[in-house]
Formats: sequence, structure tokens, C-alpha cells
Amino acid sequence: MSRIIDISMTIEESMQVWKSYEAKKPRITNVQNHDEGKPHESLLSLNVHTGTHVDAPLHMLAGGATIESISLDRLVGPARVLDLTHLKGHITKEDLIPFAIQRGERILFKTTSSLTEEFDLEFVFLREDGAQYLTEIGVGLVATDALGIERAQTEYPTHRTLMKKDVIIVEGLRLKEVEAGNYMLVIAPLKLTGIDAAPARAFLIGD
Repeated sequence: MSRIIDISMTIEESMQVWKSYEAKKPRITNVQNHDEGKPHESLLSLNVHTGTHVDAPLHMLAGGATIESISLDRLVGPARVLDLTHLKGHITKEDLIPFAIQRGERILFKTTSSLTEEFDLEFVFLREDGAQYLTEIGVGLVATDALGIERAQTEYPTHRTLMKKDVIIVEGLRLKEVEAGNYMLVIAPLKLTGIDAAPARAFLIGD
């Protein structure tokens, strides 16, 4: 019997957001309810980079492709979780070489970000040389459990290196209970169009 492992963040007002900025927190407002004699309905307001989400090239590249350009067949398929919880600061080319990553792979980074529900300003990120290495291999997708795939790099070279080579970026996974290894990955972004990202439900299917 296969296991379905939810690796998505729960969208709620108290969730972690980028740099804990108040303006980036989702808002959930009741707009009508049973006390008024009406069906219960809520209004959700959120940044499209909230929680688990898929970045589109437009996010970092002027004139870049928008979110509907990313086809579902690239977001669904075999994937591998790499346990990088021993790393601090960043993920480099040298950190990735031992995993013998292959062309076309979907790679998920499990870092110390999965071990906390609070935003960590010092989260482990993919350094530019690591991103360059992955594009040279020709991976199809890179996903991380941090809310960003990079920080502390001028001009966002990790994002731009990956996006220019058509590598899909997914951020905000929850991998605390997930062991390293091979899985079937399903990422289902909201069906939005013309914009720079979409929140997504993500899960792994394993034995």
C-alpha cells in the first residue's frame, strides 16, 4: 500500500512568511455566516509566494514566462529527497556532487528549515555555484523547504541561473517527517495566469 505524504505548508494567519513581514501574512476574513442566516463564507487574501509555491520566471526575469507556462507534467513524476540537514549557511556544488544527480531529475532539498515552523533569517540556501552545477547537469526541478531558494546574494543569481535554463523552482516544502530517497512527486499549483507564482498543494507518494 503506497503512502501519501503531504509536504505542503498549511495556509493560516499565524504561518511563517518571508522575513516575518506583517504585510506578507495571509488574511482570512469571515464575510457571512450562519448567525446572519446565510451560508458560512470566508475571504482569503494572500501573496502568491505564500507557503508552498511554484515560482515562474517572471518573478526574477524581466519579460519572463508566467505561471501558466509551467505544465503539470513537469511537476508530477519521480523525485529524490536529499538530506542536507547537516549543512549550515548554504548548499554548494561540492555538497551536491556526492549525490550523483542525473539529467532530468526532480530534486528536493531537506534542510534545517524543515525542523522549525518559524522563519529563520539564516536559512540554508542554494549558492550560485550549486545552481550552476545543477543547470550543467540539466535537472528539471529544484525544490526546497525554505521559503526562498536563496538569500544574501546580489542580483539573485541562483534564481536567475536556474530560470534561464528552464529549471522549475519550488519553495516552502515541509519535509521534517520525510526520509531521504526516491518518491513520486505531485505538485499542484493553483490554476492562475499571467503572474509570477502560484501557491500549491504538494505531496509525495512512497512505499
